[in-house]
Amino acid sequence: FIQSLEASLHKGFINEKHTKSGTYTPKLLINDVKNNEHVLTSLLEELDKCQSFIFSVAFITEGGLATLKSHLLDLKRKGVKGRILTSTFLNFNQPKVFRELLKIKNVEVKLTNLHGFHSKGYVFKHNTYYSLIVGSSNLTAHALKLNYEWNIKLTSHEDGEIVQNFQHQFEEVWRSSQPLREEWIADYEKVYLQAVDSKVVPQVTGVSNNPIEENQRIMPNKMQQVALQEIEAIRKSGKEKGLIISATGTGKTYLSAFDVKSFNPKRMLFIVHREQILNKAKSDFKKILGGQDEDFGILAGSNKQIDAKYLFATIQSISKGETLYQFDPEAFDYILIDEVHKAGAKSYHKVIDYFKPKFFMGMTATPERTDDFNIYELFDYNIAYEIRLQEALEEDMLCPFHYFGVTDLEYNGESIDDTTLLSKLVTEERVNHMIEKIQYYGFSGDKAKGLIFCSRKDEAEELSCALNKRGFRTVALTGDDSQKDR
Repeated sequence: FIQSLEASLHKGFINEKHTKSGTYTPKLLINDVKNNEHVLTSLLEELDKCQSFIFSVAFITEGGLATLKSHLLDLKRKGVKGRILTSTFLNFNQPKVFRELLKIKNVEVKLTNLHGFHSKGYVFKHNTYYSLIVGSSNLTAHALKLNYEWNIKLTSHEDGEIVQNFQHQFEEVWRSSQPLREEWIADYEKVYLQAVDSKVVPQVTGVSNNPIEENQRIMPNKMQQVALQEIEAIRKSGKEKGLIISATGTGKTYLSAFDVKSFNPKRMLFIVHREQILNKAKSDFKKILGGQDEDFGILAGSNKQIDAKYLFATIQSISKGETLYQFDPEAFDYILIDEVHKAGAKSYHKVIDYFKPKFFMGMTATPERTDDFNIYELFDYNIAYEIRLQEALEEDMLCPFHYFGVTDLEYNGESIDDTTLLSKLVTEERVNHMIEKIQYYGFSGDKAKGLIFCSRKDEAEELSCALNKRGFRTVALTGDDSQKDR
């Protein structure tokens, strides 16, 4: 270790061309989204292999803490503990984040009232050495992943002066700080809310509800501009089909509306698999295309506005023989299918084979299927545009999110899956396990709101009942419920 450390320090502080290179070279840590480099990556690497750790950070957010929660839970299982020193400087830290910190049982938290406390340091103890990450990054998601930050990562032997100085400074402030307690949070919350209420909220003026002005104001975003050019290039090359692969939330519906506006069809057909989507799609298209109300029609359930210029239909309604064959095969010169990954079903093939549009567009976020249906082949492998989730996040098109993969409970050594007996799916142990994870990982906002997908109807009903008995407000929704109830 000493030899490797010496070589690393020589290369880092004396001569970068030093031939011997150890594994502990000092490193500047920055957030470089294009090259997928983040301060968080190095922090998690050190956290996962350390024996203990101390953080001294002025600011902590829910998002920043969320990036560590799974790793801290793993450390708890290994018996690894840590300490976090923070404060209420500028009333930045929300009361909720302090309550989230209390949930992490292997981390002790203290609060200092040291004036101007603004430190940002992370120290990790290993066998005979320490790793240090010190610089500008607080424990916030933006500071660890997005902001322009400078942090230096250093390695020191346990007897080194630099790590001893860090330890001494930390312990000195730690001894004079107060432990985080629920009672303290309740008192702080009153002060925090008073500070928030005293801030002046700017008034928004000049907002127009004029639909004509709104139609003129809506413009394609950067992704949509590129996509529209590529779709047009496909058409100019003589191709009659195009597939858009676009992550959920990136504006596929608006993109298709912009393209329809550019194509200017005599009639258009928009097909979806759920009736709930239709009215929203129709509303979005009207914002982009303009026109009279009677130009936009619905074909679903009892609505049969089949003469509309822009027709929005469910696959269930339009695939019925008595409905489908009312239309001339060339009635629509532009047809779109939303969520086209479902087009392997017979109902879709029936409609696709019947109509003869001038241009046929499909849209999906998930073209890779497990049912052996080849969506690419359906569109003659003409991918008009593709933007995946990671790219959409990097382009700042989507709200960043935290995803936690939670292992299900094993029941008497048996893993839970879709074939498990109902009695085992709703045992008290499994319900406790779910509630424990909900509470540990927390939620954004004032209260937990969510969806639980179940393997079958009876599981949904039994699980809802069990959760309601534990104080949650849940309802089971299945295909047996009406559209209105759902």
